[in-house]
Amino acid sequence: MKKLISLLLSLAMLLSVASMAGAAEITELHTYETQAREVETWNVLKSQKATDNNVMVNLVDGLLTNNNKGELIPAAAKEWYTEDGGATWTFKLNEGMVWCDQAGNVKAPVKASDWLWGMEWVLNFAKNDATNTSMPFQMVKGAQEYYNYTKELCDTEGVEAAKALELEKFSEMVGVKAVDDTTLVYTATYPMSYFPTVCTYTCFYPLSDGLLAEIGVDGYRAAEPATIWYSGPYIMESFIAGNEKVFVQNPNYFYASDTEGHKRFERIIIKMIESQDVAYQLFQTGELDHCTLSPSNLTTIYNNPSNEFHKNLVEARPTKYSYQIHFNFDKLFEDGTPDENWNKAVANEAFRQLWYYGLDLTEYLRTLNAINPLACVNYAYSANRVAVKSDGTDYAALVVAGQGLSYDSDTFMRYNPDKAAELKAKAIEELTAAGVTFPISVDYYIAGGNQTQLDSANALKQTISDYIGDDFMALNILTYVSSLSKEVAAAHKASIYINGWGADFGDPINFLSQETYGEDGAYYTNTYSFANNATDEQLIATYKEFTELTNAAHAITDDNDARYDAFAKAELYMMEHALCVPIYYDVQWELTCVNDYTKVYTPYGSQTYRYINWETNSDIYTTEDYAAFAAAAQ
Repeated sequence: MKKLISLLLSLAMLLSVASMAGAAEITELHTYETQAREVETWNVLKSQKATDNNVMVNLVDGLLTNNNKGELIPAAAKEWYTEDGGATWTFKLNEGMVWCDQAGNVKAPVKASDWLWGMEWVLNFAKNDATNTSMPFQMVKGAQEYYNYTKELCDTEGVEAAKALELEKFSEMVGVKAVDDTTLVYTATYPMSYFPTVCTYTCFYPLSDGLLAEIGVDGYRAAEPATIWYSGPYIMESFIAGNEKVFVQNPNYFYASDTEGHKRFERIIIKMIESQDVAYQLFQTGELDHCTLSPSNLTTIYNNPSNEFHKNLVEARPTKYSYQIHFNFDKLFEDGTPDENWNKAVANEAFRQLWYYGLDLTEYLRTLNAINPLACVNYAYSANRVAVKSDGTDYAALVVAGQGLSYDSDTFMRYNPDKAAELKAKAIEELTAAGVTFPISVDYYIAGGNQTQLDSANALKQTISDYIGDDFMALNILTYVSSLSKEVAAAHKASIYINGWGADFGDPINFLSQETYGEDGAYYTNTYSFANNATDEQLIATYKEFTELTNAAHAITDDNDARYDAFAKAELYMMEHALCVPIYYDVQWELTCVNDYTKVYTPYGSQTYRYINWETNSDIYTTEDYAAFAAAAQ
């Protein structure tokens, strides 16, 4: 049987090669992002958003990166090891790396101390607020204490005093040491087998003290392509906000002369466009090298065997992101006054559980994947492949099985009409007594002019109408101009958000810690749900119990299987009380001249959009090509 499988794989690869005969590699990549996904900061240490990190990981090298199988491989560090069971981790840097400016002028050598300056920036409240602190807090000895010190310093001596801090106090308090210019040692908060996985993420990225001396703290907070320094494979040659980004090769890159394993494009042009429909139009005219297809374009091509692209339809690999409906527990109107009707409703557990059990989201998923919608279904908050038990069981599968659900089904299994009817009756009774009026208005924001988002929003609106009823609640679709976080979330204006989270390192704590109560590093709690502002005692008690379960799991450091079981218990508690509602994985269809199976493919970190070692083809790949790629990746 093994010989037969090997023969079939070889045949598939031969057919794939034959179909690409005469094609050439692409040297100038033309790709795109939608305008709703524009970069918001050029400070690699500041952002926690993929839209920023997808760009920045090409401009600055972290310690480690991943390959197309998700394995850790060298980047700035050529080797790494622990000699004490994970209590400390040593990283040996490549020699000869340099920082350069946008014009390619060499500015300074890359040194181990640059990682100290980077971590000090992240942990200094005056420099980075509380952004990107959750991972260092959990993983680096003294990180939480130093953050608290800088925050207190802001209160006692002022923000400028904290901004003026360099490395003396940091080195005294935090477990990060530069032994010499090429040796970096981290002391973990406890013996940590997965510590190297976090070193692919941008909160562990370097910062040159020379750059700070050149542009200052405030200058780095407001960094731009023309002011930052570069140590990665590319330089941002030009940037027109909302229009275009252009990468060119960094001539000083450490691996510039080593093409094997470090193949780069000569130039990368990222167009900012309105929607997937526009991407398809540009692909048709040869202005883009790939496009994800909107449901309407996908079905048009799929249902017509005579369509010029019918033989080129390929299903993309699932992304690392798990998407959820996040509730806002402190919603405000435009004038800044509380939306009491929504805030009372969402604090009610039966109301939240109705979202969880009362919606068959198949038609909504069809707007993401019109051919195979249930390939997108998601029943866990944490994404697949983030952690695996010693017996090979995926952590996320523990959560799914704990709910009595399965991904191997031809229905949206979480939908329970009998339970939904009971929950609706209970919610109406309890909310009426609390003074809530019906229908409850649910404000949901999408990017203005984005037809794909509008189609999905309308599908969700119809699903709510069909399964819960307009008499109970109605989705109110609103738009923002360019930034959901700045225009909507910061002002607490939306009732719900549909956001995705991808793991930053290989452990479930990275997912669950984003939702905990009363902790500065909890991203979603502090920037979207605002659960810390809730006033309902039962809701607060539920959040505190979830937080205690999460922290208890995190305290298990000597038995990974027990650790994952405890995290699954906390996550199941989150599901049971519907603090948020998992809904989908991103599995879309595309037309492409890029072999996705050669890209970085990892369940954690920020390296996925790193434009290194991509295999491309001037001819469009076929369905058969991708079948061969998928078979070879098994």
